[in-house]
Amino acid sequence: MKNTLLRITLGLGILTMTGTALAGGMSGNLAVKGSDQDVSGGTVVTDMVMAEKNGWLVVHRTDKAMKPGPVVAYAPLKKGENNDVVAILTESVESGDMLMLMLHGEDGGMKTGIFEYTLGAKEDGPIKVDGKLVMDVITAK
Repeated sequence: MKNTLLRITLGLGILTMTGTALAGGMSGNLAVKGSDQDVSGGTVVTDMVMAEKNGWLVVHRTDKAMKPGPVVAYAPLKKGENNDVVAILTESVESGDMLMLMLHGEDGGMKTGIFEYTLGAKEDGPIKVDGKLVMDVITAK
């Protein structure tokens, strides 16, 4: 009886830990990593973006308040790991400007493969994990 109870307890503990690891792994699969960089060539390049499905890398203006501002660049992403993603700037960015590199989805819009987001809209909107944006902030040089 003691051995059976111990096996059941251990089994439940392993199942609980596995479920927790899988849940954490799902949010852990989303990431945006960037580095401060020279943007005088008209592009912003991310080091790496990890996406659970096809979507968008979106570059927002930001400041010390760390709120996403207007979109200044975007680029398509494929599901999985995306390295050295290049987004072409649609307006000028000066040295010292802070840029928020953010993961956006491809959901809710009218057309697949066309970036339809405008600030505050739901179409092709930001991806959040536990209420937090999946993003990184860099400074233009």
